[in-house]
Amino acid sequence: MSNDPLVIFTPSGKRGRFPAGTPVLTAARQLGVDLDSVCGGRGICSKCQVTPGYGQFSKHGLTVAEDALSEWNAVEQRYDDKRGLPTGRRLGCQAQILKDIVIDVPPESQVHRQVVRKAATVRAVTMDPATRLYYVEVEEPDMHEPTGDFERLSRALAEQWDIHDLAIDLRTLSQLQPKLRKGGWKVTVALHKSAETDGHALLDLWPGFFDGPLYGLAIDLGSTTIAAHLTDLVTGEVTASAGIMNPQIRFGEDLMSRVSYSMMNPGGALEMTRAVREALDRLSVEIAKEGGIEPARIVETVFVCNPVMHHLLLGIDPVELGQAPFALATSGAMHLAAKELGLTSINPGARTYILPCIAGHVGADAAAVALSEEPEKSEDLVLIVDVGTNAEILLGNRDGVLACSSPTGPAFEGAQISSGQRAAPGAIERVEIDATTKEPRFKVIGSDLWSDDSGFAAETAVTGITGICGSGIIEAVAEMRMAGLLDASGLIGSAEQTGTPRSIPEGRTHSYVLHDGTAENGPLITITQGDIRAIQLAKSALYAGARLLMDQLGVDDVDRVVLAGAFGAHISPIHAMVLGMIPDVALEKVTSAGNAAGTGARIALCSRAARSRIEDQVRRIHKVETAIEPRFQEHFVAANAIPHATAPFPHLSALVPLPAVHFNAGGGDDSTKRRRRRRG
Repeated sequence: MSNDPLVIFTPSGKRGRFPAGTPVLTAARQLGVDLDSVCGGRGICSKCQVTPGYGQFSKHGLTVAEDALSEWNAVEQRYDDKRGLPTGRRLGCQAQILKDIVIDVPPESQVHRQVVRKAATVRAVTMDPATRLYYVEVEEPDMHEPTGDFERLSRALAEQWDIHDLAIDLRTLSQLQPKLRKGGWKVTVALHKSAETDGHALLDLWPGFFDGPLYGLAIDLGSTTIAAHLTDLVTGEVTASAGIMNPQIRFGEDLMSRVSYSMMNPGGALEMTRAVREALDRLSVEIAKEGGIEPARIVETVFVCNPVMHHLLLGIDPVELGQAPFALATSGAMHLAAKELGLTSINPGARTYILPCIAGHVGADAAAVALSEEPEKSEDLVLIVDVGTNAEILLGNRDGVLACSSPTGPAFEGAQISSGQRAAPGAIERVEIDATTKEPRFKVIGSDLWSDDSGFAAETAVTGITGICGSGIIEAVAEMRMAGLLDASGLIGSAEQTGTPRSIPEGRTHSYVLHDGTAENGPLITITQGDIRAIQLAKSALYAGARLLMDQLGVDDVDRVVLAGAFGAHISPIHAMVLGMIPDVALEKVTSAGNAAGTGARIALCSRAARSRIEDQVRRIHKVETAIEPRFQEHFVAANAIPHATAPFPHLSALVPLPAVHFNAGGGDDSTKRRRRRRG
């Protein structure tokens, strides 16, 4: 045995001796080396490409001869002619080990390849999808051995792939015989590995060899918006992304109003369920078209959502979530057939995974943020804020993680704002206001130019300037505070008080004109006193939730803050802090994670191990219920001021001294006048 050739695989370092003539793929399988193959070593799929190393390897005490592998053969030549093999590569199923050899398995040949999921944290996800393709050759039926086609397919999978406990539904069973015969008893099957057992479900099959690719949908089902990512289940790459407004908005803009609609209207919950399922089915077709694929290639979906959306997606009346103790119908992860959720446009056999909820008002979206950002691995105390209609807040480090939700409402997403709109071309998304002249400049989605740059009018001529989205309203309010147009209590000053005609009267209050497009038949975009109040309520709820978690840990400061959410990447940290959305912290310690919930959904789609990890993690996260905590209201009231009534905000004060202006209904403002006199 000791005379058999030694094979060493890199980068795994696994090694073993095998009889001369053993294919590289066979040796890799027996050693547990991560080498891909769909065809099972028949030279069809070319997934098992390897790079042999020749010469002296002092590290291994090995010298590899040029003839350590069998010669290049006709199968390899055929593939090289057809698609091209990179220089130095061999097919692991064709190359046989003849002498001692070092074999490198390149990343693209590894089944569980690592894919960077988020450039912001340069973190990798090991690809381990629940659904994979397998090519299999099935024995033809024999009158002397009366077994069914499915039983012979099951036996072939056991022999060729060591896959047992195969399940098949009636729809797929009805297709089995014609496809087996069309493929000459050779088929490719899509198998979904069960989470509960080691069994597999046969989702679909194709005659002969089918190389895919197969796709999954990672869906962040929010109260206001639905975001979906079409993801390649082999590479982990996002092929297309799309978003739509949640049609349930017509039943109520926030979660509690939807619960109320369900309570007040018999059949209301089912009506909302039907609306969102129909929208999801349409979105699936649209995203497949955008990605240039057939919807039937989508074989898996993963959902993350807050508890009310979770129940409405599943067709469960959320009435219990509207009253203490806020009981969920189920908090565990869900494994379903996609068709049970009305997803009929994708592959009929597609499966759905829904991440677990943490508690009654902290849902699968918070679990997805935890999966993406991994606060339980942090050395320092990190506050993660997922900004949306219902904010999810996590605080913790390696010693433990706390979570709560806070009812911020839809103002941060542009709803309930007088000129508000969704983030679409033409929407104002960035704002700056000159502190001396009080004149604004802004950027709109679809253009890289500022409004005072030459060429801005021409570049925005098609979209126009249509309104202001969530990130735009946040920056506008913060800029108004920094420019002295807004006092700490949230009052907008008059033209006399602020020194700018852009402050215009509106009833008994004032508004600030951000853009006047009326001369070109466009809109008059203003920030009204009502808009300020809506933002104050939203940011106060957000801050109060974070402060409540800090109370639980007995701390007054956090080490760093991560802003997540659909527009987490679009709001600057300084504006978030001026507004008082987040606690005071060094500016460089505030980072953005973008749509962390959506990222968590993609991670769960790509990795069964990640699903197990988050299912275990949610059991250890400690939930704090804001609705019954008496200090929440106290924190909420103090946080109404901009940035805060009592918290000192030393880091912010060192960067941005905020004007000490005070506007009131009586008009006049001595502090403003004194400040102007000092300027001379």
